[in-house]
Formats: sequence, structure tokens, C-alpha cells
Amino acid sequence: MLAAIQRGTERLAVWLAALGALIILVQTVWISYGVFVRYVLGRPDGTVTEATAMLLFPAAFLGLAFALRENAYPKVSFLLDALGPRARRALEALNLLLMVVVGVFFSIASVEATFRAFESGSASEILLWPRYLFWAPGALALLVFTFYAAVRLASVMSSPVEAPSKT
Repeated sequence: MLAAIQRGTERLAVWLAALGALIILVQTVWISYGVFVRYVLGRPDGTVTEATAMLLFPAAFLGLAFALRENAYPKVSFLLDALGPRARRALEALNLLLMVVVGVFFSIASVEATFRAFESGSASEILLWPRYLFWAPGALALLVFTFYAAVRLASVMSSPVEAPSKT
């Protein structure tokens, strides 16, 4: 059951990362357009800066769960290699626990910001786009990351300790 939940969450992580990549592609095209309009046509576009700045928040968080799936966070691997299987598992569990705690904090903050932006009806200054549309993908990404980190923690804690290799 835990393995099925983990696989489903990993698939969701891939889709969120793809959405983040799409946002980065949109930002790249929009910034390129802004540079062209400013320097070739001599008429700057006033929406480029605000739009790309507002798209940074969701783009920044949509890849969190995917990075965890790919084990892409920085680690001091020589320390892990020097530890025995029990200590390695304990350190991995501690690392995942810290990710869950930090993820819960940021998930609460981003979900609260999303609801407040929705309730207030606040919009961006120039584009007049509703702000909750920018908070919602980041909040979703943080929730998925936190859930995935908790699932990985449960998986690590429930797996048997591997026997030390005799090499």
C-alpha cells in the first residue's frame, strides 16, 4: 500500500515539475519578447517584469517533490558512506523528518496566503491578474512535497535495515 502511494505521488511530482518547466518556458519567451520590443522596436512592454516576477513563485516550488524523487538535494556522501546501515538509515530518516517539518511550515504559509489572496480579491498591480492564481500552484507543490517527504519517511522507517556488506 505504501509503495503504491509513493508511486502515485512520484507521478504527481513529475507532472508538477513539467508544469514548472512549462512556466519557465513561458517566462523565457515572454522575456525574450520584452527584450525584442524594448531594444528593436524601442517601445518597452510594461507587463514583462511583473508577469515574470509573479511566475517565479510557482516555478520555484513545482520541482521540489521531483528533486526529492530524483535524490537531487545536496548531500555529504562521504559521511553517509562512512556510516553503518543503521546509522545511515537514522540519518536519512532525520533528513526526511526535517524536510517534513519545514514542508509543513511552508505549506501552511502558502495555503494561508492563497486563501487570503482569494478572499481579498487582490490582483497584480499592472496585469490585474488575481494573486491567488500565483499562490495556488506553489501551495499545491508544497503540499505534495510535504506529503511525499512524509511517505518517504514512512517507507524508510518501515523498511528493514540492510545487512552490512562483506567486501
